[in-house]
Amino acid sequence: MDSTANNPFFARSTLPYQLPPFADIAEAHYRPAFLQGMTEQRSEVSAITGRADAPSFENTLIALERSGQTLARVAEVFFNKSSSDSSDFTNDLEAELAPLLAAHADAIRLDPALYARIAAVHAERTSRGLDAESLYLIERYYTEFTLAGAGLNDDDKQALRNFNARLSTLTTRFEKNLLADTNDLALVVDDVAELDGLTDGEISAAAEAAADRGLIGKYLISLVLPTSHPYLASLTNRGVRERLLAASRARGIRSDTAGAANDNRPLVIEITHLRAQRARLLGFDSHAAYVTADETAKTPGAVWNLLGRLAPAAARNALVEQADLQAVIDAEGGEFELAAWDWAFYTEKVRRAKYDVDTAAMRPYFELESVLTNGVFFAAQQLYGLTFTARPDLVGWHPESRVFEVFSENGSPVGLYIGDFYTRDSKRGGAWMNALVSQSTLLGTDTTVVCNNLNVSKPAAGQPTLLTYDQVTTLFHEFGHALHGLLARATYPKFSGTNVYRDFVEFPSQVNEMWMLWPEVLANYARHHETGEAMPQQLVDRIQASSAFNEGFLTSEYLAAALLDQAWHRIDADTTVTDVAQFEADALASVGLNNTSIPTRYASTYFAHTFSGGYDAGYYSYIWSEILDADTVEWFKENGGLTRANGDRFRDRLLGVGGTMDPLEAYRNWRGRDAALQPLLDRRGLN
Repeated sequence: MDSTANNPFFARSTLPYQLPPFADIAEAHYRPAFLQGMTEQRSEVSAITGRADAPSFENTLIALERSGQTLARVAEVFFNKSSSDSSDFTNDLEAELAPLLAAHADAIRLDPALYARIAAVHAERTSRGLDAESLYLIERYYTEFTLAGAGLNDDDKQALRNFNARLSTLTTRFEKNLLADTNDLALVVDDVAELDGLTDGEISAAAEAAADRGLIGKYLISLVLPTSHPYLASLTNRGVRERLLAASRARGIRSDTAGAANDNRPLVIEITHLRAQRARLLGFDSHAAYVTADETAKTPGAVWNLLGRLAPAAARNALVEQADLQAVIDAEGGEFELAAWDWAFYTEKVRRAKYDVDTAAMRPYFELESVLTNGVFFAAQQLYGLTFTARPDLVGWHPESRVFEVFSENGSPVGLYIGDFYTRDSKRGGAWMNALVSQSTLLGTDTTVVCNNLNVSKPAAGQPTLLTYDQVTTLFHEFGHALHGLLARATYPKFSGTNVYRDFVEFPSQVNEMWMLWPEVLANYARHHETGEAMPQQLVDRIQASSAFNEGFLTSEYLAAALLDQAWHRIDADTTVTDVAQFEADALASVGLNNTSIPTRYASTYFAHTFSGGYDAGYYSYIWSEILDADTVEWFKENGGLTRANGDRFRDRLLGVGGTMDPLEAYRNWRGRDAALQPLLDRRGLN
């Protein structure tokens, strides 16, 4: 195949909404497109810096925003594919590309002539008669280039390039090791009796997963990204629960022949040390200081103050919950101490005893298709006037990916939404949103293409896909990111969609979780998959009454991960860690979150957010954003809830602005004040 002739990445797609032509994309197209894309952008930047006329907003910033379109097209498609449908080809190419892309980014950010032009435009920005978004664009470029090291001397720039190249290689290897170990450690069960407590659908999914690997007659439980697994709440066999949690926690730490190739401990140590060294080169005491300098938090001290304030109360609440669980074990004659693999199972027993709530009983009402169309889409229609129409004629990157066309209330096109909901060995763990085509008035792109990836076990043919309570929450959450990508409107590509500060980006997605249990939304989608009957109101009332239940555990396991991320990235360049397990233990003990019955949500060796996913020194973002989220929920409750007027206000002043202004300023424009902390404390029982 000629990979240069008719390469689909070399021009804009002619499909509706510029949807990438997945049916025409072959493996041979990716590498040439990346290489040409980088060459094109370097040429475009050289044209900017080679100009003889004085730097201006148009000939420098606008020109820079127009650059790199081929590279953007191939990158958006490839990195979604490498995450959701990887192969030996994508793994090898990603490993090859990582240092090349890092060097390419450095060639632009560290170009002294380009930085000089940006600085010149920045110095005269207030005299140019520019609008607010254009002024903000200048501010962002100047800040980002400065923090990236554009002002360093030549020797330091070379050292920085070396750090960035090595880190890109290591983080890519971390992700690939994690996927390989996650697949390798999936739990194989021989006897269906050992799966007692799982539903018929879950058992059929386990049988299907085993059959896909040639394990006929066996059952395979795929691991999820967090430490805990949803099945731990249901499996009655304590030994199987222990094996499942042990498999989850073994990822990236095996030194035996079977797992040595995927040992992530050396990578964790080297990544954090290199990040600390790079931070010092850039003038910061730590990587955490470097990261937060360009976030809403501004300093690691501000982050630590919040997390440290919440941790003691969360730990105390968890101990109370632990005593309740132990009491149940003792009352049943169990002669053992509550262990980490018991927590979820006995939590459900206590939840049933205290609140008469059985979350497993909710699953027949959470059929995937109904949750998606009658829940997630319905809430978006009620709030924002959006409608979603299936487009089976449009092809996604995998046969299981489904394309929907999105329209505004007046019938004008908004974009495409693609959902890829099922787990597979080629997909990394977790759930996420990507943009495949980003909106930009400057580039003439008025619509967007966004996608959500989840990891729901696929049942056998003919069986319904029944979601857990947590999976429903995840779908609403990730769709909140998708809405942000669909509804944001910006002139410049830099500000499109979810291109906002990392510690703000989770806010719109967390807000969208609110509608999951909102009465008119729940009544519309939570119907029994066989009878069509609505979920009993008493079950809903009990769920809401128990909303703060188990928050000690949930807050503790999250904070443990967030504080662990901070601990790794607060070390200075002179500190060398030699023992990952000991570092983790010391870090958690220092904040009182070293309860062995509550493992951290992610241990270091499978903490993809911080070691390969872009949340390094930023995992605090979830609870930082939740302050805004909890305050926002209060506003909606006070102002009539799910109404078009409320949706329009939230869209116009928050979702719709994308990254075009400081997000906290946007929040104040919407709310009329800064967010209050008290609603978060109330929600999580941390008063």
